[in-house]
Amino acid sequence: MVTSVTSLGRNGLYDWLIQRVSAVIIGVYMIGMLGYLMLSGDLDYVSWKALMGSVCMQIANTLLVVSVAAHTWVGLWGVTTDYLTGMTLGKAATGVRLIAQVAIALALVVYLLWGLVLIWGGA
Repeated sequence: MVTSVTSLGRNGLYDWLIQRVSAVIIGVYMIGMLGYLMLSGDLDYVSWKALMGSVCMQIANTLLVVSVAAHTWVGLWGVTTDYLTGMTLGKAATGVRLIAQVAIALALVVYLLWGLVLIWGGA
């Protein structure tokens, strides 16, 4: 069996599972936030800050940021491996695919770290 070093789950089943679990987390978060916004009525800065500053929301936001990063990586890894191939790019396909995957990974790491700083920074 061949595995790709850039695959998050190391095989298709784990990648599929990561994508589905992260999609459920993102969906539950969005439904919960929409429900809160619809039921809250007047929403001002103080109440929003209190909500986002609670430990439960910090944990939920952390799960959301990690889920978005994992979901994005699995999806874009699939796109780069499917469409940046020798048939479309010729001999340069492996290099182009590697550069694209490194750029995506770096952007996701920056996004993840920035999100964690915003969530847990305490500012």
